[in-house]
Amino acid sequence: MSDMTKTQKALRTAAAISAFSLFSVGASAADLTIASWGGAYQKAQSEALFVPAAKALGMDVKQATYNGMSDVRLQVQTGAVTLDIVASGSGSAARAGAEGLLEPLDYQVIDVSHFYPTMKSKFCVGGDVFSNVFAWNTEKYGKDGQPGPRTWADFWDVKKFPGKRAYRGGVAGSLEPALMADGVPPDQVYAVLSSKGGIERAINKIRQLKPNIAVWWSSGAQHAQLMKDGEVDMATGWNGRFDDIAKHGAKVTYSFDQGLLDYDCFAIPKGAPHKDAAMKFLAEISKAKYQAGLTQYITYGPTNKDAYSGGLISDAVAKTLPSSPANAALQIPLDIEWYEKFEKQAAALYQDMMLE
Repeated sequence: MSDMTKTQKALRTAAAISAFSLFSVGASAADLTIASWGGAYQKAQSEALFVPAAKALGMDVKQATYNGMSDVRLQVQTGAVTLDIVASGSGSAARAGAEGLLEPLDYQVIDVSHFYPTMKSKFCVGGDVFSNVFAWNTEKYGKDGQPGPRTWADFWDVKKFPGKRAYRGGVAGSLEPALMADGVPPDQVYAVLSSKGGIERAINKIRQLKPNIAVWWSSGAQHAQLMKDGEVDMATGWNGRFDDIAKHGAKVTYSFDQGLLDYDCFAIPKGAPHKDAAMKFLAEISKAKYQAGLTQYITYGPTNKDAYSGGLISDAVAKTLPSSPANAALQIPLDIEWYEKFEKQAAALYQDMMLE
């Protein structure tokens, strides 16, 4: 191996190690390192899941903020894996698992017998249920007895609801609203997206709205801050992030109508230094009491059905959660299989549209 090659490898390894920031939850010598996305979401995870589970198991845990599976890919490819557990979107985990970046989970260790059946996979175990919705500024819309926006058609209606929009700068959860705004019934969205010209139809609809999209957001913290600061009047995003800023005084609300029901999960990177301990940790935080506890900090629902029983979640809180029966009935589940098949093609067309 040449000196240049050694240098390049060293640089890539250093980059893999420094691709995320760490903060300690326990002693300096950690049994586990867990990466999530920061902000209100990770704060909720820390309080409800990571800290109490670490204490129950007698483990020392460090938390990291990271940039998603691109960081995992870099670590696995360079052989410098330092992360033991990562929080992930369900679709991202499915793709990363297929790419060989994740360890298969041991469901003899992790008890998922009381989970909703679709909220686990070979490489990822569900941690919470959330909704892709749009929020609006209550000081601008719905005042003086006038109805506010409720549907995706309203989000697109810049005459009835003029103002700046923020929309996701990635394809996940972005095409489905466009088709519903274009008149496609919710239960036919994925059939249309799978048909010839379906993806192009959705992107053309977004192209129509593009002059009114002030920001293409890339993180939950960003879309929440945009609404909190009043930089935009409507934004797509994740319900829990909007609830968090509303709790802190932001003039923001949303509806579950035509939302996209999805779940976050936890995965173990391939070659994780503490794989066995990570399996035990995932088994612990998958218990109903932890998932019920998460709802006290952020309005994401449990994937463990037992969290809704025994008084762990009050009726008042249950009404605010995406996975409660009444709210779930208003939404469509995000189709992971569609993304596994079509996301690469759709993402390329989406980026071309954004760059026009």
